[in-house]
Amino acid sequence: MSDRLRWGILGTGNIAHKFAQGLAALPDAALMAVGSRRQATADTFGQEFGIAHRHASYAALAADPEVDIVYVATPHPFHSENTLLCLNHGKHVLCEKPFAINAAQAGEMIAAARQNRRFLMDAVWTRFLPLMARLRELLAGDEIGEVRMLQADFGFRAPFDPQARLFNLELGGGALLDVGIYTVQLASMVLGGPPIAIETQAELGETGVDEQAGMLFAYPEGALAQLSCAIRTTTHHEASIFGTEGRIRLHAPWWRGTRLTVWHTPGPDGGTEHHLPFEGNGYNYEAAEVMACIRAGKMESETMPLIETLQLMQTLDTVRSRWGLSYPTE
Repeated sequence: MSDRLRWGILGTGNIAHKFAQGLAALPDAALMAVGSRRQATADTFGQEFGIAHRHASYAALAADPEVDIVYVATPHPFHSENTLLCLNHGKHVLCEKPFAINAAQAGEMIAAARQNRRFLMDAVWTRFLPLMARLRELLAGDEIGEVRMLQADFGFRAPFDPQARLFNLELGGGALLDVGIYTVQLASMVLGGPPIAIETQAELGETGVDEQAGMLFAYPEGALAQLSCAIRTTTHHEASIFGTEGRIRLHAPWWRGTRLTVWHTPGPDGGTEHHLPFEGNGYNYEAAEVMACIRAGKMESETMPLIETLQLMQTLDTVRSRWGLSYPTE
């Protein structure tokens, strides 16, 4: 393995473009290959980012000997299949969220990574931003005492198009897998694991996908998480954490934020604001984590461990089951 770790991107859509842009901010990363279902799209993507190896199939990318790590950037239902393909060809994998369609698929992916002794991580890019690193430091230092409640939302209004990915049930459309996962993983990070009780309601739209939803999670020591997500309703994009000795506000848009404010009780009303700008477009931080782990010989990230990824998928499965929502590919 060379000093620069060699990446391949599987898929050429919008998220693949963002990741390629982020990767360009890392001098120790080399984007060597792209895989698509068509040569024309592989060539167009490869030309845009100066990629030497442009494959007309995902299998060809997985077999490329010049690639160490593959970023899986395909639509939700194909994450499991594509990740297994790459792992079984000896590649390390960073898989775009949601990690899979359900927990059963996630379990298969994790088992394959361990069997092949390859690194695997859920691409929850927001978790690696400086804002989230500071938040973890503050919580670990009991800055606001015992955390009792979390509120977080992520909703936007997309124009209704029954053919678009967001509204296509076969492609895992809907709010939960697209943006709800941001709020659910934040609750997991802040409150230390999966909930012990879940209450939830959703509006299922014309095409059967969840267009908006609210979730209330309960945790072992009595803490609560109030979460909402939507693809037909624009929300504040803020998050607040309330503890016994104060509160923390993650300013909008919290999921790619650069500011948080801490208030103490009792204490001055103004609060203390922390400014935490990030370099690049933010996707570079998760890529840097992957490379640091691989160089250290680790098979998973301590910041985004595989057991937590599996628990997140189990939580999403439970939420969907309460709505009576399943995907045709399950």
